[in-house]
Amino acid sequence: MDKYANSCHRTMEKRKNVVVWIFYFMSEFYLGSNQVLRIGGIFETRENEPVSVEELAFKFAVTSINRNRTLMPNTTLTYDIQRVNLFDSFEASRRVCDQLALGVVAVFGPSHTSSVSAVQSICNALEVPHIQTRWKHPSVDNKDTFYINLYPEYTSISRAILDIVTFLKWKSVTIVYEDSTGLMRMQELIKAPSKNNLKVRIRQLPTDSSDARPLLKEMKKGKEFYVIFDCTYQMAAELLKQLMSMGMMTEYYHFFFTTLDLFALDLEPYRFTGVNMTAFRMLNLDNPAVASVMEKWSMERLQAPPKPDTTLLNGVMTTEAALMYDAVFMVAVASQRATQMTVSSLQCHRHKPWRYGPRFMNLFREARWDGLTGRIVVNKTDGLRRDFDLDLISLKEEGNAKLGVWNSFTGLNLTERKKDDANVTASLANRTLIVTTILENPYVMYKKSDKVLYGNDRFEGYCLDLLKELSNILGFSYEVKLVSDGKYGAQNDKGEWNGMVRELIDHIADLAVAPLTITYVREKVIDFSKPFMTLGISILYRKPNGTNPGVFSFLNPLTPDIWMYVLLACIGVSCVLFAIARFSPYEWYNPHPCNPASDVVQNNFTLLNSFWFGVAALMRQGSELMPKALSTRIAGGIWWFFTLIIISSYTANLAAFLTVERMDSPIDSADDLAKQTKIEYGSVRDGSTMTFFKKSKISTYEKMWAFMSSRKNTALLKNNREGITRVLTTDYALLMESTSIEYISQRNCNLTQVGGLIDSKGYGVGTPIGSPYRDKVTIAILQLQEEGKLHMMKEKWWRGNGCPEEDNKEANALGVENIGGIFIVLAAGLVLSVFVAIGEFIYKARKNSDIEECCDGGAEHFLQVPPWREEAGERSRTSGTGQHPVPPQTCAEERDGHIETASLKLAQLLPDELL
Repeated sequence: MDKYANSCHRTMEKRKNVVVWIFYFMSEFYLGSNQVLRIGGIFETRENEPVSVEELAFKFAVTSINRNRTLMPNTTLTYDIQRVNLFDSFEASRRVCDQLALGVVAVFGPSHTSSVSAVQSICNALEVPHIQTRWKHPSVDNKDTFYINLYPEYTSISRAILDIVTFLKWKSVTIVYEDSTGLMRMQELIKAPSKNNLKVRIRQLPTDSSDARPLLKEMKKGKEFYVIFDCTYQMAAELLKQLMSMGMMTEYYHFFFTTLDLFALDLEPYRFTGVNMTAFRMLNLDNPAVASVMEKWSMERLQAPPKPDTTLLNGVMTTEAALMYDAVFMVAVASQRATQMTVSSLQCHRHKPWRYGPRFMNLFREARWDGLTGRIVVNKTDGLRRDFDLDLISLKEEGNAKLGVWNSFTGLNLTERKKDDANVTASLANRTLIVTTILENPYVMYKKSDKVLYGNDRFEGYCLDLLKELSNILGFSYEVKLVSDGKYGAQNDKGEWNGMVRELIDHIADLAVAPLTITYVREKVIDFSKPFMTLGISILYRKPNGTNPGVFSFLNPLTPDIWMYVLLACIGVSCVLFAIARFSPYEWYNPHPCNPASDVVQNNFTLLNSFWFGVAALMRQGSELMPKALSTRIAGGIWWFFTLIIISSYTANLAAFLTVERMDSPIDSADDLAKQTKIEYGSVRDGSTMTFFKKSKISTYEKMWAFMSSRKNTALLKNNREGITRVLTTDYALLMESTSIEYISQRNCNLTQVGGLIDSKGYGVGTPIGSPYRDKVTIAILQLQEEGKLHMMKEKWWRGNGCPEEDNKEANALGVENIGGIFIVLAAGLVLSVFVAIGEFIYKARKNSDIEECCDGGAEHFLQVPPWREEAGERSRTSGTGQHPVPPQTCAEERDGHIETASLKLAQLLPDELL
């Protein structure tokens, strides 16, 4: 049976060869003077693809060339197509020998590596050009001189992918490949970590099935957001569907596909997902001629019976089809330049090469023209296409957008993109964002209502109003969710995050609209918008109790030191005034102006009078003592000016001290807290305030953190509400944001802010790293700030009922407890004056008794010096007298005189003394 089958097979082959030769001679006869060029095509068939896209493009190109008589006016292009099974290199060798026997100027295909090698060896032997349009990894010792491949050279593609990763500034990337050839195309990127700080993960798609969801699940769990897929466009279409079902088609992922046919697929379902999808495109759609050819191709494909590829691509021309079209046109261009070239029949077993083969091959290598895939230039040494352009295309909401052009020599060149429209709502319209937040008055609070509320209606507050304004500007809808663990977000010793920051890192939420402080450590793991509120850390503490006024509170306007200095100044000025009055001759005067010959002179500024002058001026009262000399007047005037300033200052400050209740606080600043241990203090656990003290290098704050960390169970609290309760009930000071303190103190008059701001920071809207929402939210916040809406929202939620005793503060009526001490001083002064008067009386009585003992007798007593005269005489004998010394008269001398003389003297003295 085998012999019979082989015999039948040989018979059929002979008959087929006869038919081929008959067809050849008939074509030569009918074409007459027109030259006929034949090209051969060997195409592999699959079970689900009886006719490949390359074969369709091959026929389409030949038909287009024959219709365009300007390219080959005297030549008609024909073709011979042979179909072989996939991976059957022996059959491919037989088919190419049949085509060479017919006489062909070039052989196209096949595409599989083993078949390509078999066909290439025959073409090299018979010196017939062999043209390829699919990627092929050439061997190191490539000696295929009659080989041309229009597909971009593999090392250039590898460099292009590396340039894109560098341009996108990826720090980590995952390579997902379909077969081993993908690793060859990625060799430059795989080598990159040794040169750059790039983390590369390599994964392979399942080979037994097209279900890649288990692999995608691992990638999603591993937070692999930047992925390069090296696969065919058929596999890319399946991956896009599975990525959609896995919830990975979001703006946080960036997928790059190495296939040049990605944008020939229907990407309409993914336009509004926000996903970042990038790929290269080789077709030059900006050229009208290219667009015209592609339109004709699409019309033919859509009119033809539906095939798997045409259904998948909606009739769009793929890169493989465009390369095949350009390859056929390259033969036509080379044939046009060829002169006196004849095609002869070649036999594989004779090894006689085609005589015009090398000349025709040189024409291919010298060809320079623009095709559907751009500029076509073939390297003369190895026949590879090294000079080419790739368009960098990204999926946008409006469709495919061209970002730039990558050239095999110049690298990536970004095209000038149009400026974004002023309307920033385009990319966020009809989006529903998940917003994480935390309960914190007045930012987010449960709304009080008699009805059961659901969804966003459950909450109210400053952040809800801010979110509503952002939604109105940007056009998105939102769903508010409370953070699961009730924390803002901090990093533990293992480097793990919690709270709202963790939800942003895990992409559980799209935005974090809450009093979330912008810090350095948070900025490294998430992105922040511009701050919508600026603030700082301060101290929340109980209001100090007012001090009880004392009876001597009128002395408070001046410190004890000032009172002492005023007293010393008064004594000092009195002594100076006494001294200069002694020296100045203009302060001495004659007490008896009617007796100019009298040698008795007096001086009013005794030591006692000088002190009395200073006290009288200080008390803003006048005295009967007036300076006469210029020097004493200068001293007195300076003293009056001094007392003017002192009394004015005292009077101005006295009103505030007596009408306003004074507060006595045990702490006034963070330094006071750090210097003591009696008052416990702390902050909210895992918040930005705690992080500030934990990371601070300032000695005071380091000391405070050491105190708080040593008492974590009591000093660090779960939330602000617990801290407010601690402040009200115990001796505790809470370190928190100034805006929260402002809100709390407006509603609780027993609490107040102590000291100023410890630092300066701001609240911002948090987004995951690389989120496209960050810039748009920032623009919206700046718009709200310029319109004054941020200020109005703060006034709305921060304004409280106020504290009556502070808002309606008036001057208090002064009571006995305020100025009772002045009555005590008055009473003490009166009592002192009584005792001084008694002392003076006793002193004078004793003085008079001494005089009476000296003068015995009635007349003698009558003739004695009057008491005021005795006082003057006594003063003249003292060292502090106010007149020049006069020899005193004793009682004995008075007795020796005559009574008449004594009476005359007495009559003369009385009027003067009385005056």
